[in-house]
Amino acid sequence: MNLDDLTQMKQLDPQDMLAEIDNLPDQLASAWALGQTCALPQGQFARVVISGMGGSAIGADLLAAYTADLCPIPVIVHRDYGIPAFAKGPATLFIASSHSGNTEETLNAFEHARQAGCTIMAVCTGGKLAQKAAELDLPIWKFSHAGQPRAAVGFSFGLLLAAFARLGLIPAQDEALAGAVAAMKEQQNALKAEIPAAQNPAKRYAGQLVGRWVTVFGAGALAPVARRWKGQVNELAKAPANFEFLPEADHNCLAGIIHPHELLSAKTMTMFLRAPSDHPRNALRADITRQTFMLEGLNTDYFMARGDTPLAHIWTTLHFGDYLSYYLAIAYQVDPTPVDALVGLKAALAGQK
Repeated sequence: MNLDDLTQMKQLDPQDMLAEIDNLPDQLASAWALGQTCALPQGQFARVVISGMGGSAIGADLLAAYTADLCPIPVIVHRDYGIPAFAKGPATLFIASSHSGNTEETLNAFEHARQAGCTIMAVCTGGKLAQKAAELDLPIWKFSHAGQPRAAVGFSFGLLLAAFARLGLIPAQDEALAGAVAAMKEQQNALKAEIPAAQNPAKRYAGQLVGRWVTVFGAGALAPVARRWKGQVNELAKAPANFEFLPEADHNCLAGIIHPHELLSAKTMTMFLRAPSDHPRNALRADITRQTFMLEGLNTDYFMARGDTPLAHIWTTLHFGDYLSYYLAIAYQVDPTPVDALVGLKAALAGQK
């Protein structure tokens, strides 16, 4: 597949996932602006639990990682039914995040949070979650987005960031958010579809991943971005991938790069996500870990985040991964939007209630 053939690219992408990726900086800015106008939950909070799955949960992951050094109370991302036993009473802020408002696990967790007397707010486009929250007169942070949940990551993160800043859980983020959006837009000048592969690093990286199982390493604030890259490779390119977090990966994954050598050396690619804001020891670990992979004859590469702040580092890296995954989908000649396997699973589950 010629990644510079825009006509065939449009044919493979009839629902225009590319436009969603191109628009992500503006989506993030819009989410931040919308978040300044929504009703806040009232109270003094000792902990935050954010319930979500898939594309909705990744925004919460990004928020938890970014605010780890800023927020004085614990922030837990809950990807399951029910809620943790500690999540009880009005001092627990429970945020139900569901793009459609109909996510089974999130609705179940919402009901448990209600029974546990938590302070609750909802983030969604509508659905049963909006209906239930309205019936209970709870704050509903409602946004408009007709595409796939994974393409709404700017909303799922930007609204949460606005809520945390307005609640006083973190310092003001206006300047950091504006800088992140500007860095994304500057970077994407070299990533858009009309930029030929010879000058487009996202297309070139995608070419390296064709025919290979991808592993993505990240540390600190880029750990959930590694997870995002993995998920985008899965859902856009319909290809296998996994993610690893440093420094934890050096305590286990590093030992598993020897057998079967024929498979690992020919059919894998390991990507290391890097940022100027990485902890110095994690930066060193990434260097040594990559060297170890290469000495075993394994394919590796790295991406260095752009921008001047940790928030910009998160979002330029995430945005690059979205473009890369899109071009990988095109290289495999698959439509990057539908996820038929997931739709089939949900239908099967619905039939077993």
